[in-house]
Amino acid sequence: MSENPQVKAILEHLEARERELADQAEQFRVRIEELTRQLGELAAESEDLRITRKTLLTLPLPSPATGPDRPAYQQILTALADTSRPMRARDLCQALDLPILPKNTEGIRSKLKRLVSRGILIEPEPGLFARPDA
Repeated sequence: MSENPQVKAILEHLEARERELADQAEQFRVRIEELTRQLGELAAESEDLRITRKTLLTLPLPSPATGPDRPAYQQILTALADTSRPMRARDLCQALDLPILPKNTEGIRSKLKRLVSRGILIEPEPGLFARPDA
């Protein structure tokens, strides 16, 4: 190193500035790595959404409500209309080709009670359900 005090001060200043720049460069590298990682995550999520959209657009449209795909409430009302007599939850399970299991019977009973509470069906006696016009 030079013995000249002015040159020595300039060289120390240059070394300090080089260290500052190296520190800043390292901070920028770290930020770039983080931003690159985040960009990769966004690109992956975007690709997932694109694939999901493509998949949904290729699915066939559901057919009109017929057969076993019809909503349960519509199936219940149709079964009651077909018999034109009051029915119990168990009878409706049979009419809807459901296994006579407690979960099915209770599920149908719950739906029947809901239809009664909405004024769509009547319950002429406990556990017996009918259409109001029957």
